[in-house]
Amino acid sequence: VQLVESGGGLVQAGGSLRLSCAASGSIGDINAMGWYRQVPGKQRELVAFINSVVGSTNYGDSVKGRFTAARDNAKHTMYLEMNSLKPEDTAVYYCSAETNWGDSWGQGTQVTVSS
Repeated sequence: VQLVESGGGLVQAGGSLRLSCAASGSIGDINAMGWYRQVPGKQRELVAFINSVVGSTNYGDSVKGRFTAARDNAKHTMYLEMNSLKPEDTAVYYCSAETNWGDSWGQGTQVTVSS
């Protein structure tokens, strides 16, 4: 599975952005997809996780109520709608896909929130 993120950029605090993650390859093998973020010197942090097998979506505590993740299976794309952005949301955002054969990651897209 190949993943390509897009939609990152610079936004003021309180603003919104929508990230996209386009999947290609063995899409039918995908069991779950997720959004993660990372800042230099820190561990990668879970943002949102969509489990297609059980039909659930989970969010990291720091983004609950502000971010919404969704998959469009017809377009083979996952989205992350980010609202009420804060400077602490600044990070490189990665999408991931889990299959029975292993995990795939995109190259990441930078999100910068100015105060």
